[in-house]
Amino acid sequence: MTDAYPISDLTKLKRHPERGSYDRSVVHAILDEALVCHLAYVFTDPRGTEQVIAMPTVFAREGETLYVHGARANRSLDVLAKGAPFSVTVTLIDGLVLARSAFHHSMNYRSVVITGRAREVEDREAKVSAMARLVDRLSPDRNASLRPMHEWEIDVTRLIAIDIEHASAKVRSGPPLDAPDDVTHPSWAGVVPLRLVASAPIADEHVREANVPPIAPQLSAGAR
Repeated sequence: MTDAYPISDLTKLKRHPERGSYDRSVVHAILDEALVCHLAYVFTDPRGTEQVIAMPTVFAREGETLYVHGARANRSLDVLAKGAPFSVTVTLIDGLVLARSAFHHSMNYRSVVITGRAREVEDREAKVSAMARLVDRLSPDRNASLRPMHEWEIDVTRLIAIDIEHASAKVRSGPPLDAPDDVTHPSWAGVVPLRLVASAPIADEHVREANVPPIAPQLSAGAR
């Protein structure tokens, strides 16, 4: 396996290609920090009209595979399992870039676009393992402390594996790129950093133990 994903028409970076990367380690790092992805897919509605929709969902990565889950009746997972065209996107916002003109305002971000093949996970052991990975992404090692899943819970949950075939990352960082003639304009310019940080956990009324579960490391105050 090479260190870079092959380039396709859908993942090729055309606007600001200098900000892009097809490197697997760059793509994986962004995926592993993000908690939510968006699944965009094509489906045919009851009137026979082709539609496109994007749905947010939690996910977990294992190697070159993403896992998403939902109810058996979930339309997104149903159309993916049946082979509908789709893509996956992830975006992390790192800051607001405030320039001296409206034209040069931007955001600092890290994003990924993925295409590949989707398949339903039918093997029970693989399904349970992937579902545990989804839980542990939010709180490390939490699945081991939970009540074991009932068989019916496993049965009514649909798990889809998305095998990554093509992926590209795009990153913008740094200050605003003002035009030379604008730098003397009196407006403030710079970057307002943004972060997703967890607040103190709030226990529900039935908690009997004092141990607070760990949170995903990217949500801790010292991350990045």
